[in-house]
Amino acid sequence: MGGRRKASTRREPVFDVTPTSETRPAPPDRDSSAGEDTPRRSRPRRKRGRRGGGAWRTGIGRIAYWGLVVVLWGVIGTIGTAVWVGAHLPPIQSLEIPKRPPSIQIVDLGGKPLATRGDMGGAAIALKDLPRYVPQAFIAIEDRRFYSHHGIDPIGVGRALLANVMRRGVSQGGSTITQQLAKNLFLTQERTLARKVQEVALALWLERKFSKTEILELYLNRVYFGAGAYGIEAAAQRYFTKPAQKLNVAEAAVLAGIVRSPSRLAPSRNPDGAERRSQTVLAAMADMKFVTDDMAKVALMQPAQAVKNAGAGSVNYVADWIMDVLNDLVGRVEQDIVVETSIDPALQAAAEKALVDELNRNGDKAGVHQGAVVSMSPDGAVRALVGGRNYAESQFNRAVAAKRQPGSAFKPFVYLTAIERGLTPETVREDGAINVKGWQPENYSREYFGPVTLKQALAYSLNTVAVRLTLEFGPPAVVRTAHRLGIASKLEPNASIALGTSEVSVIEMVSAFAPFANGGFAIAPHVVERVRGADGKMLYARTPENLGRIVEPRYVSMMNTMMQETLLAGTARKAELAGWPAAGKTGTSQDFRDAWFIGYTAHLVTGVWLGNDDSSPTRKTTGGGLPVDVWSKFMRPAHQGIPVAALPGVSSGPLTAGLWPSGNSPAPRPAAPARPEAAAPTSAGGSMDNWLIDRLFGRR
Repeated sequence: MGGRRKASTRREPVFDVTPTSETRPAPPDRDSSAGEDTPRRSRPRRKRGRRGGGAWRTGIGRIAYWGLVVVLWGVIGTIGTAVWVGAHLPPIQSLEIPKRPPSIQIVDLGGKPLATRGDMGGAAIALKDLPRYVPQAFIAIEDRRFYSHHGIDPIGVGRALLANVMRRGVSQGGSTITQQLAKNLFLTQERTLARKVQEVALALWLERKFSKTEILELYLNRVYFGAGAYGIEAAAQRYFTKPAQKLNVAEAAVLAGIVRSPSRLAPSRNPDGAERRSQTVLAAMADMKFVTDDMAKVALMQPAQAVKNAGAGSVNYVADWIMDVLNDLVGRVEQDIVVETSIDPALQAAAEKALVDELNRNGDKAGVHQGAVVSMSPDGAVRALVGGRNYAESQFNRAVAAKRQPGSAFKPFVYLTAIERGLTPETVREDGAINVKGWQPENYSREYFGPVTLKQALAYSLNTVAVRLTLEFGPPAVVRTAHRLGIASKLEPNASIALGTSEVSVIEMVSAFAPFANGGFAIAPHVVERVRGADGKMLYARTPENLGRIVEPRYVSMMNTMMQETLLAGTARKAELAGWPAAGKTGTSQDFRDAWFIGYTAHLVTGVWLGNDDSSPTRKTTGGGLPVDVWSKFMRPAHQGIPVAALPGVSSGPLTAGLWPSGNSPAPRPAAPARPEAAAPTSAGGSMDNWLIDRLFGRR
């Protein structure tokens, strides 16, 4: 026994002693009841087949078990997800299609569209009113199985998933048109699994509640096309300046291609990318037999091109101003409306061109980078308004919102104050050095004329005379005069008000000059004439306002005579408006920061401001320079074909630069001093005319 144990502990092999054809080592028997000397062949063997079948059944059992576990957890997860979605969505029975935000169409004097405003930007279009190929283009590229699925397209999702896996990125989307509509109507644009689940639930609800036609119509009127255009109508107007009903096949393909990536594929920004995408859309349309091969070929050979906006987009300054005042006229806008304006599109284009051309030509040299133009009829109807050099670069409306020092353009209010208190254009005042509590205002040239008439002083913009008149009648009186004529900004009642040191807007200045052009009547500047609903119902109609006379006719006559001299021989003698009597006043603020000219005829009152947004000084630009040039370039075409009319109270012939109208003076008047807004010295007791004759022609 001991020997056997020893042999066993040494792990010596035990051989089967039964005579067989082979002997081989065998593993120790696991049966503890059998002795170590028990022959191997006497032990029962397990059959291999039996053993394999049990393992197979065990594997199947495990798979079934874990499959059941997965299914169970899937059911739990689905129920949990459904509960979560339901908790984060309003009750299905209370879900409604959000009311479409109103569209505000702004039209010109003749009823033609100027601009469109509102969150959606385009009128709703019925599907039946569109060419058949327009909605088909969207179906072909966005949702081929639109009429086959019930909101979710498993085949489309699978196809997109396969394409994305093969290309190792997101190259296709599996969202249906219904899903996209659900996202646009109810959800945010965030890319999360939770939002996707909500989108699916809402898509199923939409399909249950609405017909395919209604869903497609809602989609086309809500989808975003880039460049601020929501809906097919806004997109057609924005890119092709035509209604959606008149889109051709090529244009429909471009618009259908945009919705995938509006910011990247907008034809106004990326024409090449938009064209390539439209080719894909056309191929899909041909493949689905929505268009014939010939129609597709024509569209490919004549691709749609976005219409480029001509000019600097100044009409948008008008539209922005209208949006600011619209609430006061009609209250909160809750329906599509049409706003009829007083804007003359030809004058608007002419004002924009005059400003932009002059700034492009001479702006850098003069150190001037911005400007504004406002032109209105003498009764206050705004015909043109340009709030800046380029709307796309800056939306700040310098014509309405900017407040700048008017400089000498403010002086007519000083002189009207004096005229209304008994002075006349021939009244003489001293042009000489003056000291007001340490403040010593000077003329532009730092020279003085001595005794001058008020007409001469205003024409040559003599600062000391304006200050003397302000002190003579009191700064508060001047402020009251300016407010009476239409200045709404706060004005400081001090001596420097004579030189236009209080800030005002361009539209205020133009409005305050209008009474000189209309015979002395108050006006309220306006641009909105009527507002009507899309159904034609009138919501607002402007009635002519009789605000009453604010300047007596004889004073209007005197002021027009004085300011006409500014264009004939004074600081604005560069103004050219052959055939029309005109008057006005130039202005230049401290350190040449602002340059103005407000000029008018019996037909139009027009103001021009030039300067820089940061109030940095220009390169000595004065009101008699570039502003007069802009004014002339605008006013000449604006008066073509218009019957000539005299200024109120002034019986004069046509304006001729540098000359008195025939019959009003016995001899031509000499030219003004060489420098704009400059003053010239005079000998004691002499007149300005004598000094000019001596200086220009020598003593006779």
